Amino acid sequence: MKHESAVGHVTGRAVYTDEQSMPVGLLRLWPVQAPYAHAEILSIDASAALALPGVHAVLTAADIPGVNNTGPIKHDEPLIPADRVSYHGQAVAWVVASETAIAQRAAQDVKVEYRELPACLSIEQAIAEQRFHLPPSRIVRGDVETALAASAHRLQGEVRCGGQDHFYLETHASWVSIDGEGLVQIVSSTQHPSETQAIVAHVLGLPSNRVVCRCLRMGGGFGGKETQANAFAAVAALAAQRTGRAVAIQLPRMLDMQLTGKRHPFLGRFEVGFDADGLLQALDVELVADGGWSCDLSPPVLMRAMVHVDNAYYLPHVRVVGRIAATNLPSNTAFRGFGGPQGMLVGEEILDRVARHLQLPPELVRERNFYRADAQPERNTTHYGQPVVDNHLPQLWAELKRSSDFERRRAELAEFNRSHATRKRGLAITPVKFGISFNKTEYNQAGALLLIYQDGSIQLNHGGTEMGQGLHTKMLGVAARTLGVSVERIRIMTTSTDKVPNTSATAASSGSDLNGQAVRNACLTVQARLAELAAGRLHCEPAELRFEQDQVYVRDRPEAERLSFDELVRAAYSARISLSATGYYRTPLIHWDPQAGQGHPFYYFSYGAAVSEVEICGHTGVPQLRRVDLLHDVGETLNEGIDRGQIEGGFVQGLGWLSCEELCWSAAGRLLTDAPSTYKIPTVADVPLDWHVSLYRRPAEPSTDVIFGSKGVGEPPLMLALSVREALRDAVAAFGHGGVVTLDSPATPEAIFAAIARVRAA
Repeated sequence: MKHESAVGHVTGRAVYTDEQSMPVGLLRLWPVQAPYAHAEILSIDASAALALPGVHAVLTAADIPGVNNTGPIKHDEPLIPADRVSYHGQAVAWVVASETAIAQRAAQDVKVEYRELPACLSIEQAIAEQRFHLPPSRIVRGDVETALAASAHRLQGEVRCGGQDHFYLETHASWVSIDGEGLVQIVSSTQHPSETQAIVAHVLGLPSNRVVCRCLRMGGGFGGKETQANAFAAVAALAAQRTGRAVAIQLPRMLDMQLTGKRHPFLGRFEVGFDADGLLQALDVELVADGGWSCDLSPPVLMRAMVHVDNAYYLPHVRVVGRIAATNLPSNTAFRGFGGPQGMLVGEEILDRVARHLQLPPELVRERNFYRADAQPERNTTHYGQPVVDNHLPQLWAELKRSSDFERRRAELAEFNRSHATRKRGLAITPVKFGISFNKTEYNQAGALLLIYQDGSIQLNHGGTEMGQGLHTKMLGVAARTLGVSVERIRIMTTSTDKVPNTSATAASSGSDLNGQAVRNACLTVQARLAELAAGRLHCEPAELRFEQDQVYVRDRPEAERLSFDELVRAAYSARISLSATGYYRTPLIHWDPQAGQGHPFYYFSYGAAVSEVEICGHTGVPQLRRVDLLHDVGETLNEGIDRGQIEGGFVQGLGWLSCEELCWSAAGRLLTDAPSTYKIPTVADVPLDWHVSLYRRPAEPSTDVIFGSKGVGEPPLMLALSVREALRDAVAAFGHGGVVTLDSPATPEAIFAAIARVRAA
């Protein structure tokens, strides 16, 4: 199957939130933005703006009839601030006008009086001032102090990694209308329609049954529309309620970048103990995430970083302490990997420093520290108490080293570096072990609704959202495979809270796992009813039937009488057999105690490995990505083309985070990189010159009941890009004579040039 919207995407016929046929009299929104990162709001005078033709309202906190809060976890996030500005550019009021240009002009006439307050603009400043959103979180195993004291070697260090803008093609968009019965109807570019529904109801002071949220499709999400779509839908709904007119908002790129949170920047500080072979003995690590002005999803993001700091490595004695810095910056939020990439970057930094301290090949030290299923049980258990199930990473690693010709290339690279004084090449192989499931156990559930009509056509509803990742295509495949019918007779419907309620966000690489099982459950329910009817007509037991190629026949008598699917559906209607069913699924076995930092939070792990080769110029620090080999485990793929696309896209997005996407802020807290001209995402010129992508083939795993043996593939490939960072470090090291290589993240040409200077000086 090709992507169900592929033709629409490339021809422009695919319709997005702000491209629908809008109602007559639609109004638009524009924010009044604060010029300070932290300030007290003394007064707001909107009289001049309201006097302009075409202006219908100026919304402030006083206009909110319900609760002025959109915080998904901690209620610390006012939709419109009443008395205090918390970050530069925050919307302190919203102008509602007949056209965007009028609203934008009117926003300049809203007079706001402020009293500027001291602002906190960095993790380091937050630590110094002890500004944190919540108390520290901890995960502890063993006796760290004793093990550190007993270690033959010890190292201390710190590492920083920057944030990342989601830079989806479609910026935040919502439009809202209220019908004659008072039903609030939202169309939103949101990854979590049920939460958007709940937040809007909360803000308007309505029960959830008075609000319906639909999501047609998104032009990308990457986590940026998991919670942060809620506020824009709520502002549009508030404006619609206040004016009695339909209201829409679509942010221009600059506003989107200024008003929304990013991937969390992290600071990691660590002390590690290890032996002469590079085996880790003890690790004491502190992770500090920049949460921004409000909590948003920072607590689960931090926890996922804490449980992924091990990546693929066994840590016998470990203490991980995590804190969320409270800064006067936009509230950082979910981003593909959800804290896992930041935790794993810290882990890979530690392994590389250990290897270079001992003058051992980094790949050898990594391999020696792997979790191993064939070792003693404790060497295959994470620091939070979960066994590493179906651990075939050592086999995958060995296969990639062979297929990438790693050892030969390592020797050739060493020869190149000996003979070139101003250009050096680096080579690295890194693993990925990534847990699949939501951190929050109750989110691991999904629903579906299947409707079969008398003509044999089918409507399929599920709670997942389509953001270009191919979820709808996979769900069509699951339904067609389960019912034994052609995909052409199935129509995927718009995700809507009045069809499938109480759904979870499409996130955590679980969209296919959760919704696929719910879809299959609904299909099996209807199929069982049809099988009873067909068995009577074909004189067999229902278990003997096979549904295949739009027909039903007796499994052992394929040449005997058959019933067409259309014929069977018509007969079922005549026999008054229900042709619709809901489906439901909840992930089994998982549990998590956030206070103890222990449990079984993931249903399974996804594994992969990457080999990257780079060349850098010693005069400029400019890198070139020469070759990349990726080998990734997707289980029994539901759609190979889509999975390969996810692997390639995830890798490139990770490449951008680690090498070129640098967020810069002024001393006043204003985002300077708020446009494509100043914020560099990867282009076709940045992808590898030579790129090999393979799926790891292995037997179906008996210990996990995943949908048709598949595995989540949305997030794990992003972490394959860590191999690029380690290859850059390897190339930088070639300019010196051994020792630790410190490299900023993102590793921009400036950062690489500075790292080369440090290595040469050492």
